[in-house]
Amino acid sequence: MVSDHKAEHTEYHRPVLLEQTVDALDIRPDGVYLDGTAGGGGHSHAIASRLTSGRLVALDQDPDAIAQAGRRLDGMPATLVQTNFMYMDRALDKLGIDKVDGILLDIGVSSHQLDAPQRGFSYHHDAPLDMRMSQSGTTAADLVATMTEKELADIFWRYGEEKFSRPIARAIVRQRDKQPIETTLQLAELIASAVPAAARRDGHPARRVFQALRIAVNGELDCLSAALDTAFDRLKVGGRLAIITFHSLEDAMVKNRFAAWRQGCICPKDFPVCVCGRTPAAALVLKKPATATEQELIENPRSRSAKLRCVEKLHERYTD
Repeated sequence: MVSDHKAEHTEYHRPVLLEQTVDALDIRPDGVYLDGTAGGGGHSHAIASRLTSGRLVALDQDPDAIAQAGRRLDGMPATLVQTNFMYMDRALDKLGIDKVDGILLDIGVSSHQLDAPQRGFSYHHDAPLDMRMSQSGTTAADLVATMTEKELADIFWRYGEEKFSRPIARAIVRQRDKQPIETTLQLAELIASAVPAAARRDGHPARRVFQALRIAVNGELDCLSAALDTAFDRLKVGGRLAIITFHSLEDAMVKNRFAAWRQGCICPKDFPVCVCGRTPAAALVLKKPATATEQELIENPRSRSAKLRCVEKLHERYTD
């Protein structure tokens, strides 16, 4: 049954760093695992296929992904739940699961979301300016229509590191006073017209702005920040947390949180001996982030910016 959907799955979403991720998680056949971002089910399938008496809980906020992953995981020891990974504690509580042996979070937009024009994530196709991963709530068009010039510029700079954030935001506000900006190509063309000609040669001029809007629409950084501590708390001692990121803001957040968990003694440096008694709550599984192999880069160019970090839980984290 699963093999019948292999080709369909590959077209839907190609999982990145698949072997490195499964190796880092060190799957136990009788273990309990959580994939917080099921997508098309690629990573989930790789985890579930290594289980015997174990169990996988796979989450995704996108109903399209849940449907696809359901087909991909049919007949396997997996339970699917439609929810954002920041609510993993609620999902596990409802299933009567306290702690798990491993958690995977693959952060960002999926291949399917980018390639399905009607989802409004891509500046290569004309479609409604949507970008909602959950297919509910505020759209990118809503943000473009209602935010002030300063708010738009701040988003473009903070989430997209767009150096022409101000002129782009100014152009958007001027244009929307004349006509609503409702489609992806409307916005992409407006962005291109607002940046210097030289900047248009450095990749598509809309790339950073579309990234920024997508992050804002889906609250991606807020979700990740909220989920990190929850994920660590739901791990068993000896359990592992693996996270794949695709841009510097996500990666920096993960790197810093991992570093906080790995911190031991916090006594002042002039103390002759430790009196706080703190020891690291986590240890690195990977000494440096795993990245795509040359072969994967050839097969899937979107993997070029992917980074995998993984830690193992040594004991409960300090909360003071």
